Order: sequence, then C-alpha cells, then structure tokens
Amino acid sequence: MLNKVMMQAFEWYLPDDGAYYKNLKAKAKKIKEAGIDALWLPPMFKATGTNDVGYGAYDLYDLGEFDQKGSVRTKYGTLEELRDAIDECHKYDISVYADVVLNHKAGADFSEVFRAVQVDENDRNKEISEPRDIEGWTGFDYPGRNKKYSDFVWHFNHFSGVDFDHKTGTSGIFKVLVDDRDWNQGVSEEKGNFDYLMFADVDLENQDVKNELFKWSWWFINHVNVDGFRFDALKHISDSFLIEFIIDLEEKADRDLYFFGEFWMNNKMTNNKFLYETKYRTDLFDVVLHFNMYSASMDGQNYDMRKIFDNTIVQEHPQLAVTFVDNHDSQPKQSLESFVQPWFKKIGYGLILLRRDGYPCVFYGDYEEIKDPYIPGHKDMINNLLYIRKSYAYGDQTDYFNEPQLIGWVRHGDDDHPGKLAVVISTGDMNTLKMNVGANQAGKAYVDLTGGNENEIIIDENGDGDFQVGPGNLAAWAEKI
Repeated sequence: MLNKVMMQAFEWYLPDDGAYYKNLKAKAKKIKEAGIDALWLPPMFKATGTNDVGYGAYDLYDLGEFDQKGSVRTKYGTLEELRDAIDECHKYDISVYADVVLNHKAGADFSEVFRAVQVDENDRNKEISEPRDIEGWTGFDYPGRNKKYSDFVWHFNHFSGVDFDHKTGTSGIFKVLVDDRDWNQGVSEEKGNFDYLMFADVDLENQDVKNELFKWSWWFINHVNVDGFRFDALKHISDSFLIEFIIDLEEKADRDLYFFGEFWMNNKMTNNKFLYETKYRTDLFDVVLHFNMYSASMDGQNYDMRKIFDNTIVQEHPQLAVTFVDNHDSQPKQSLESFVQPWFKKIGYGLILLRRDGYPCVFYGDYEEIKDPYIPGHKDMINNLLYIRKSYAYGDQTDYFNEPQLIGWVRHGDDDHPGKLAVVISTGDMNTLKMNVGANQAGKAYVDLTGGNENEIIIDENGDGDFQVGPGNLAAWAEKI
C-alpha cells in the first residue's frame, strides 16, 4: 500500500436521486488525478428504501436489479450503473472496496412467532422476562427476486435477536430461543455481550447462515468485480466467523482482496485483543487516532500534541491501521458524533497523509461537503496534501515531538523519490522548529508547499533548518525547484 490513499466516497446525507453511480463514473478520472487510489463505496445492496444509506440491509443479492422496497434502484442507482462505475474506476487503476453489512437484516417480508426472552438493554446477559412466544419480523423470502441467485429463505432460527414484539407492541431487546443457543460469542463485551446491535440480528454461528454468506461473498465479488470489503459493525460480529469468512473467500478468489473494518473502540487493549483474536486477518480503522484528533481540536493549546499517537493502532500495528480524520458516523447529527473542528482539519490530514505509517482514508464530507447541516469541504487543501504525499512523502521518518504545541517530522525519501520533506505543526502561536534534513541539503532553499509561508529557508552546513509554521497550522517544506 506504499503511499496509496483511499477515499470514503460518501457521507450520510447524499441526495436520494439514484445518480450516485453515474456521478462517480463521471468523476473517476479526476479522482485518480487528485491522488486517490481506492474508493470505499456505500452499501451496494437493497436496503429498507431508497432513503436508507444502506445499513438497513434487506437483500444482499439485490444490487439495484429487482423491484423491491418500492424501487428497482438503490439510493445510489441500478446494478448496470454500479458495474459501469466500477469498470470506469478500474480503467484508471482505482480499487473499489464494498461496504458489507453482515450483522443484521431489516425490512422483513413476513413475521413469525417464536420463543424469546427479553434482556436488559445495558446487560444483554441479564434476562428480565420469562421465556414466551413473541411475533418478530424475521421472515425474508424476497418475492421481488423470486429466488434468482439464491433460494435461501431466512427464518427466526437464523437470527439471535430482535427489537420488537409485534404481538404485544413491545419494543426492547429479545433473545431468540432456539435449542440451547445463546448470544454469539467472540463479540465486544460491552453491555455484557454486544452481539445484538439493531433490527434482526443475524446468528453468525448458525451453519446454514454461514454457508449462505460464504456462497453470497463469492457470488458478489464476481458479480460486480470489487477489490475488497469494508466490514461494518465488527464489534457485533463473532471473531471466529470473521476468520472463517475471510479464509473461505481468499481460498476461492483468483485475485488478492483487501479487508478492513469498523471496530469502533477507543481503547488500545481492546483493539489489540480483537486483532489477536481475528489472527490479524483484517485491517482496522484507527478509532483511537480519530478521538485523539477530536480531543486536540476541542482542547486547542491545552492538548499535548506529543501524545497525538498514544495508544493508536498506527503506533502499535502500523501495517494494519486505516487512518482517518472523520467519517459518516462521526459527522454531525450521528449517534457517534465526534467531528474534528475545522481549524484542525489541515493538521489532521497532514497527520495521516504525510507520515510513513497507516493507510489513509479521506472522508467525502471533508473533501466535497456535508449536506445536513451544510458544511463546506476542504478540497483544495486536501488536494494539496495529496500532491505533497505523492511527490515527497517517502522513505524513513525522523520525529521531533519535543514540545506540547509544536511537533514535526522529516521524511528522508527513497531511491525513486530522493527529495526531503519537513513537516511542522503548531497548535499554538506562530513558531519555528529546528529539524535536520541531512548535510547533503546544505545551502539549499526550502519552501512551504502548502503556501502558508512566503519565506524561503536556507539549510545550514549541518543540514539543519529552522522551519516556520503559522498559528494553529501545518507547513510542509521541501527543496525549491
């Protein structure tokens, strides 16, 4: 993934006009020219309706082909338009990663009566009712698809929990009782056992379910030719299932696939445990780094920037970290809202784009815009940092994390990219940081590639430079050409 960059190519409030895939196809060339090498697309399959971002997953086999849930298209377009967009991306050597929702299903076709017990929402291991018959929406037979691609019918025994008893009109969390089965194991220990998240929770320890999902994954990568999976809601998915799922697909696939996922935990030990339990089979979003940046943006000069990478995945497991500033869950009005403040965006993107480690992910909402509430993007700034990354951010790295509000690092280049890059960040006042770019740079003039400083810096005989940076800003210095 040397210097590769992906983009999360959506935000929560994209218009429900079915034009997404067509627009993506039209933009593919410019996306590549900007320095983006891969796109993480929103869930491609039919959800509860076209106004659903896609996480209310209904039919994994309907990618905008069948008249279900009120339309043929998904929120984003039709199957044909999706294939055209992916082909166009591949034409420009852009990889496409699919957002895969395996934890739950929504919008059932019929209800069923079955035994269940209500549990405490804050401790799912604590039962708060006697076992009884409830009526839940757990039947999925997809009449609009009429068994094309798969004749599998989902019933209550394929799910571990639901959130509504239609018989009594009671909302809550109900554990489905089938034989001696309990909640899935190998999930987050939050709330006692965090198997259940929402809707009808898929029992990923059921062998029939596993067989169907393994079959689906092989069909899916061939049907639309994607290059990898972004796993949704990994806190709620059995680690043993995840390992089996990835191994099964890797053994069948005729090409390398990239796997990464959302394990939304701001805790070093928990992240390390998950990576170990899943045998390092999937990369993870660096949620700790996101929260460190969020805290830094909120605390300003009171935040010690020397600690910005403390407890992060990119610090502990640099080859497994997908680094990001914000995403669709952290944006305003979402349940996980933790939006990095605008003044820190340039710093944040510098921290993921100009350093050696991690696979950086640019958020569409930061790049283009967020619709609700309207927040303008930072396209010019991010494009500038992408250019600097592709042109200069190579080779070994020397850190200068010496002061709470003033940090920097030097990238020393490689054989193909011998230029040096000196990056300096100040979260306080305008400042200067002395860093060494090598004695072979003596006498050379350096300029700030971000355009924030008009001065030139002359490297002294020892290879040192006094690199300037404006207040609350980032500067990236390289030899003047």
